[in-house]
Amino acid sequence: MTIVTSPSGPAANARPFLHGTELAAIEHVLATGQYGHGPETDAFEHDLAAYLGVDDVVAVATGTAALHLALLAARVGLGDEVIVPSLTFCASVQAIRATGAEPRFTDVNPDTLCVTADHITAALSPRTRAVMPVLYGGRAVDLTTIATQLAERDIAVVEDAAHAFGSWHGERRVGATGVLTCFSFDAIKPLTCGDGGAIVPRTPEEARRLRRARLLGIGSPREQRAAAVSYEVHELGFRYHLSTLHAAIGRVQLAGFPAVAARRQQLWRTYAAALADIPNATLIDLDIENTVPFHCVIRVPAAVRDAVHAQLHAAGIQAGVHYPPNHLQPAFAAWSRPLPATEAVAGEILSLPFHPDLADDDIGQITTTLAAALTGPSTLLTDQLGGR
Repeated sequence: MTIVTSPSGPAANARPFLHGTELAAIEHVLATGQYGHGPETDAFEHDLAAYLGVDDVVAVATGTAALHLALLAARVGLGDEVIVPSLTFCASVQAIRATGAEPRFTDVNPDTLCVTADHITAALSPRTRAVMPVLYGGRAVDLTTIATQLAERDIAVVEDAAHAFGSWHGERRVGATGVLTCFSFDAIKPLTCGDGGAIVPRTPEEARRLRRARLLGIGSPREQRAAAVSYEVHELGFRYHLSTLHAAIGRVQLAGFPAVAARRQQLWRTYAAALADIPNATLIDLDIENTVPFHCVIRVPAAVRDAVHAQLHAAGIQAGVHYPPNHLQPAFAAWSRPLPATEAVAGEILSLPFHPDLADDDIGQITTTLAAALTGPSTLLTDQLGGR
């Protein structure tokens, strides 16, 4: 069988990268007749744990499911607050709301688009039950300076590391730092299962609880249930397991991940070099030496951002915006508060096409088009920038 990749071309904002053996892995699982949680899922969990250097990993259906279950494992519930940056995909906030808790939105550092320890300290309240740093673009967030303070107040750290699989925090990989860490393996992540996610638990007991919760609260594994006349439901649970079909894709992806990670770092550096001489385009710092980049984000003047976005799309270049601030979304209006840095950068950010199928020539074309949109003498943009 032949792998058919997306027809959207190199100028797509993002696309999955396939190694060519994913279909064979799926065919193998199809032949077993076991498509729910099964041995392939268990093997994927083992592979993930070995790669991250941790004792255990719990695989789940999506990154959003990972966040939801991790928050429940941290005993987050009705009446609690979870500190979260507004500049994130809405899934982060929906996972908080799914527990009955409320988001406490925070600002970000405009240079990294990540929350800082100071932001979190300023947002702490008597109702804070957890903090959810979002590892924007794949960059690790360092909360070591407030770790003792959070622990003394029994406040859990639930990392939204949806962008950050493979990145490093000091000498350990993200996920191996002792906090509840959640990954996403959806279609456009550096490691994809088609759709999927994972949680790195803090203790063996937490891992057991997460495994029950991902399968409707049932305590016994599939093999035992098949040989028994009954089973026990121990707690609240959901249909959040990772299927063997998705796990099979993930195992192929993980085997090839080092090459993908290196390619993404190389592409980001190529972008950085090409953007260095373009006026009015500022690259968001990802700490590339320690980061497997999820995307390439720039800031341009707010006065022209939308026009630049439109010009890129007119040229067939699918620039994106990651993300509209959540504290300004209708669904979360009850928890809105002034966040000046977030509101400023929200009108400036653009995500350039970024995926391993890009060639250096593609990046050259993209950045040349961007430069023309920002500096072209015959465009309205020049007037809006005051001739800069």
